[in-house]
Amino acid sequence: MDWLDALQWPAMAVTVLATWLVGSSAAGRRKAGFWLFLFSNALWVGWGLHTSAWALVVLQFALAALNLRGQAKAEREQKDRDHTAGAAPGP
Repeated sequence: MDWLDALQWPAMAVTVLATWLVGSSAAGRRKAGFWLFLFSNALWVGWGLHTSAWALVVLQFALAALNLRGQAKAEREQKDRDHTAGAAPGP
């Protein structure tokens, strides 16, 4: 078995760790989980290209795009909350 065949195992482990971290109540752990998910997407793409698992490759790109979309939405919502919290009270 060459190293690309073995890539599925670290990809799986990173995916499980990322899932664990994004379920945390600590913001730092959730952010680490987000980055680990993107890393796991890259690992799965590498393995999928090597094994010609085209559906898996497409799935990983879709999941990465959804993660990025969710992160952007969360950041916008946090900015809105921060802006609202800092606004002067009305008359």
